[in-house]
Amino acid sequence: MEITTENKANKGGATRLVAKEYVIPFILITSLFFLWGGSRAILDVLNKHYQLILHVSKTQSSLIQMMVYMAYFLGALPAGLLIRRLGTRVGVITGLLLFAVGSFLFMPAVNLGSFYYILTPLFVLGLGLVLLETAANPYVTLLGDPKTSASRLNIAQSFNGLGCMMGALMGGQFFFGNSGAEASASIAVPYTVIAVIMLVVAVCFTFIHLPEVIIAPPRRAKAADTAGGTARKALGVAFFFGFAALIAYEISEISINTFFINFMTDDGFMTPMQATWALSMGGLLLFMVGRVVGGILMSRVATEKIFLACALGTVAMLLLAMSGLGLFSKMALIVLYVFESIMFPTIFALSIQGLGANTEKASSILMMSVVGGAIGPLALGYVADHYTMTQALVVPLSTFVIVLAYAIYSYARRSRA
Repeated sequence: MEITTENKANKGGATRLVAKEYVIPFILITSLFFLWGGSRAILDVLNKHYQLILHVSKTQSSLIQMMVYMAYFLGALPAGLLIRRLGTRVGVITGLLLFAVGSFLFMPAVNLGSFYYILTPLFVLGLGLVLLETAANPYVTLLGDPKTSASRLNIAQSFNGLGCMMGALMGGQFFFGNSGAEASASIAVPYTVIAVIMLVVAVCFTFIHLPEVIIAPPRRAKAADTAGGTARKALGVAFFFGFAALIAYEISEISINTFFINFMTDDGFMTPMQATWALSMGGLLLFMVGRVVGGILMSRVATEKIFLACALGTVAMLLLAMSGLGLFSKMALIVLYVFESIMFPTIFALSIQGLGANTEKASSILMMSVVGGAIGPLALGYVADHYTMTQALVVPLSTFVIVLAYAIYSYARRSRA
């Protein structure tokens, strides 16, 4: 069954966050956001875990994130091609199966006894994640009125935040509750459980019908074509500037997540377990709440206004975190999660807005931006190894400035429209 958004998005005059006929598909796809959020959050705990038990450097431990996000970069375009040819449901099922395979591979990798052997299952796991995200992100934006696409994606992504919070909390309790060789072997246990869950969900999706949402061609295609090259050029700038902003955002977000525990513990301010609680019940809880509140606000206030305010907030919080003001600096890094919470889905939605039949292709290109998750931790870890964690925050600060520039551009573009 194919449903055209132009015909179904906004019946009856009032704008709904999710079109009535799309409520069930929205719920099903949103459940995936929770699953991959929890799975990815465990990686941030693993980073500090391996520094402690295997005595690897911060630069070496950043290879955990690097392998996952390199898989995103290499798999984004093939994932988009698969989904365009075979549909969202096939993309979701394939992603779940790949994720399960990668999770099961942790068991033999851990038994080989080296930090570097776990990089292969992480890469396979990342391929599964990119398929899930390439399928789910654009699908959610199309399940209702285009004007509420950013709000809809923020609501769905809030469950990703909930998954991150739960994953970090459970991962911290599990890994930091053990020690020595036993702790090294324990990594296989949570990922084996995750693999079983992913297989169960994959079986469920084989029996569930997801309507394939297609975008109707513009009614005035000729008029659009004759509007001149300026409009097409502006659209192109918006997309590619958005792509650059997404890379910058990923560098900032993933590098901060990766070394959050280090920032809280390296000066003896917290223990690793306390820092895990600060991450999960502080930063990631605020991240989830920020996405829920942001999603609701964007259905009432212009998306670009909220985006600009949050971009300013991230820069301000990072400057405060780097100020060396003790508790205030630590709190600033936690509060930062509120401001960054709406950024990925908002930039994503703004970048593909108005692309029509090219939406899915553009979405797969945008998913390549997650390569920033491979660059950021490596860069921050290198600076931290040679200087201090506080000084290393210049890495996410510089890239959040790029996000701020895109927010200013988007706000100005909306004002001119």
